[in-house]
Formats: sequence, structure tokens, C-alpha cells
Amino acid sequence: MQELIQHLMQWLQSLGLHPDGATAAAVGEAAGHVGDAVNTAAARLDMPSLLALAAALGWASGFRLYAVVFLTGAMGYAGWIALPPGLHVLEHPAVLAASGLMLLVEFFADKIPWVDSVWDSINAFIRIPAGALLAAGALGADSATMGMVGALLGGSLAATSFATKATTRAAINTSPEPFTNWLASFFEDGLVVGIVWLATQHPLAFGIALAVMLVVSVLLLVVLFKFLKLVVRKLRAFVGQGAAEPTGA
Repeated sequence: MQELIQHLMQWLQSLGLHPDGATAAAVGEAAGHVGDAVNTAAARLDMPSLLALAAALGWASGFRLYAVVFLTGAMGYAGWIALPPGLHVLEHPAVLAASGLMLLVEFFADKIPWVDSVWDSINAFIRIPAGALLAAGALGADSATMGMVGALLGGSLAATSFATKATTRAAINTSPEPFTNWLASFFEDGLVVGIVWLATQHPLAFGIALAVMLVVSVLLLVVLFKFLKLVVRKLRAFVGQGAAEPTGA
């Protein structure tokens, strides 16, 4: 940053502009503050922080992919958090616009009984690979090995959270009243915000929370096993129908 400022001052002088000493000092001081902020943000991206971020993106993508992409990108764009290089694309205005639009679509689709299950079936083939991709982006900036580790971590966590969400919703949808469905959906909306915030601000606390969520997920999948089989049958039917259409044509 200091070298950039020096080149700028030299360029101004070549144009016949000669900033006084006070101006040059003020510019240099401002550059120093910017450099300190950048260094502080970069220092926070240690391995525990990166692991927490990768795990949070993978886990939350399993039930709220578009909210995860938009929220993470918006926080990075606003400068609230420092994103690793592999996730800088999330800050692009086009990505923010697309993820924001899909966030709105998912917000309403997830509040309608049975429509939420159809939406989950469609997005099952998007959320899990996306969770793996986001986690790989968080860890794999400087190492292909860490990128693969991130992909395996994020994909596994996304698959687990997706299975838990889809199974729980299948059980809830057996009730004719919509209020339980709405409560579950709003809970998930708040959960994704809490997960991303906790992972970026308190990585250790997030690790403990993630362990608790994994235990709860396993218990729910065991208790609601018959609904899990229903979800698997629906996904198989969805895949089989998609594969049969080209053959019939």
C-alpha cells in the first residue's frame, strides 16, 4: 500500500502537481490505517477460522443455500468479515443479485406445506454439491489438498443437514395445519444467520454448536426413519422420472 501511494505521488508530481507536506503526510497516514485494517482482517483468517467457515457454509447450505451465498457475500462486500480468496466471487454484484432473488423465492416456497418438500427434492441436487464447492473455496485457496478436504467436509455436512431438514419436513407435513411448518421454516431462517455469524465471530463456540447439531440430526434421523425412507423414495422417483423422459422422447 505504501508503494502504491508513493507511485501516485510521483505521478501527480509528473503532472506538475506538488502536494504539500501536510497532504502527503495525511495520505500516508490514511494508507497506513488501511494497511493495518487489511493485515488485521487477514490475520483473522487462521486455520480454525477457515475450518469453522467451511463447516458453516457446508452445513447451512443443506437447508438454506441461497441465504448462505447471499449473506456471506453481502457481509464480505460490506467489509464486515474477511473472506478467503476462494470466496471473493460471492461479493460480486451479479452473484449477490442472483442469490438474493433465489433467496426470496425459497423464502416463500419453504413456507407452503408440500411445496417445500417438492422444492427440497429439486434442490437436493444443488445444495449438496454447492455446499462442497463453498467449503472447498474457503479452504482451497493455496492448496489443492485442503480444497479436497473442504469439499469432503462441506458435502458431508450439507448432505446431513439436508437429510435432517427433508425428513423433519416430511413428518411435519403429515399434519394438516400450516403453523408447524411455518415455525420450522422461520427457525431455519434464523438458524442460518446464527450459524454464519457464530462461525465468523466465535469459531470455537461454533465447533461446539456444530457437534450438538450433528447429534440432534442423528437422533432425528433415527426417530423419523420411516419418513427418511419416504424422502429417499421420492428422490429416487424424481431421478428415475428425469432419466426416463429422454428415452421416451
